[in-house]
Amino acid sequence: MRTLLSLLAIFSLSMQPALADPHKWVTSWVASVQGPYPTGNPSAQPNMSMVFPTPQTGARDQSFRLIVKPDIWGTKSRIRLSNALGTQPVTFADVYVGLQLNSAEVVRGTNRALTFGGKKTVTVSPGDSVWSDAVELPFVNKANLHLLDGRKLAVSFYIPTTSGPMTWHAKALTTSYVTAPGAGSKTESERETGFQYSTASWFFLDAVDMQAHADTSVIVAFGDSITDGTASTMNGDDRWPDVLSRRLHHEYGSKVVVLNAGIGGNQVAGPAQYSAAKPFAGGPSSVMRLERDVLSLSGVSTVIWLEGINDFSKNGQASTEAVIEKMTDGVKRLRAAGIQVIGATVVTALGSTSPAHGFAQQDEKRKALNQFIRTSRLFSGYIDFDAVTLDPATGEMRPEFVPESTTGGPGDKLHPNRAGYHVMGDYIDLTLVAGTPPRKEPVPAVPSRKK
Repeated sequence: MRTLLSLLAIFSLSMQPALADPHKWVTSWVASVQGPYPTGNPSAQPNMSMVFPTPQTGARDQSFRLIVKPDIWGTKSRIRLSNALGTQPVTFADVYVGLQLNSAEVVRGTNRALTFGGKKTVTVSPGDSVWSDAVELPFVNKANLHLLDGRKLAVSFYIPTTSGPMTWHAKALTTSYVTAPGAGSKTESERETGFQYSTASWFFLDAVDMQAHADTSVIVAFGDSITDGTASTMNGDDRWPDVLSRRLHHEYGSKVVVLNAGIGGNQVAGPAQYSAAKPFAGGPSSVMRLERDVLSLSGVSTVIWLEGINDFSKNGQASTEAVIEKMTDGVKRLRAAGIQVIGATVVTALGSTSPAHGFAQQDEKRKALNQFIRTSRLFSGYIDFDAVTLDPATGEMRPEFVPESTTGGPGDKLHPNRAGYHVMGDYIDLTLVAGTPPRKEPVPAVPSRKK
């Protein structure tokens, strides 16, 4: 009898790894929310006066078809809808996800209805967000995963009444689609009919999860407009996090995800307060949004933090010490959650044509922050973006990175163009961001890119 029990115990132990779930949820796309609309810094935005006549009314009896690019695909998905900056409850109905064909058209047979607690309709209170139930994506399988690389997901939802002030992400640099007010629900249809208006922003949707292998790691690019992608190509997906993503996928396949949690105009130390009643174009401070935009996401293992130039602008006027203090607080919160944090040096804005940037005092503060990032024990390592974007002869951005790529123009000597973002993304040491486990304790600083 004792021998039999021993054999059963051994059998049970040997089966445990096989019974363990080999999959987990990972966030595959994000858009850090701000607002309410129209507070923010969109790029290449069409005139939205016919779509949303009054910001206080927001959407009214309207359908949205938002186009997003998951960094990896899975056979199951779920989405998060946010009313973080709203002032009244928002009801979402007839929510669908499908594979985009082009424009507002969805590939035939791929549109799948989402539910929330088993219901087709959900109401989200002001300040809250909600995850959908999981939905199967039958067009995703192991055989065609490589064919879905770079393809985009169409997320459609209907707002049957009025939304009030709308939570949004201003700078999508991706074209999405909206119906006219009073047009009713158009989301079930896979045709583009009815979605006659375009927008360069995302509304209400702030995260998409995919079911992925349990060893998948998630990297969050956290920062301001230089992470958000100002001056990059509209619909080109050529921000520096996009470049990093493609490099990592080439080396690691779908085992690594890169998310873009940038907000144009964002600051580390300010503003001190942020709400629908007291909004700020750059969104809530990075430390204020850390929970929602990093810690609440699924599977995050690494953060690359590139931020600070807006704190030193005429709109920010923070001290270097204040930015370092707030950044230190944020890094400690992330490390306590088992997330490694990689610092990134801030690129120059000297000589910028932007009225809030480009002066000598801002540059001195930037250099002091960069020295802290390069030498501090706070970070698991650092990426020296300053070194690859700076023109040493002038202290300004390298001239080939200045002409902007979104709509054309001379550029502002603050935001790199497509060429600049590609150099930044290509410069990153892949083993630093994907091959190093989170460190529990600080390590001594050494004068190299990887500590």
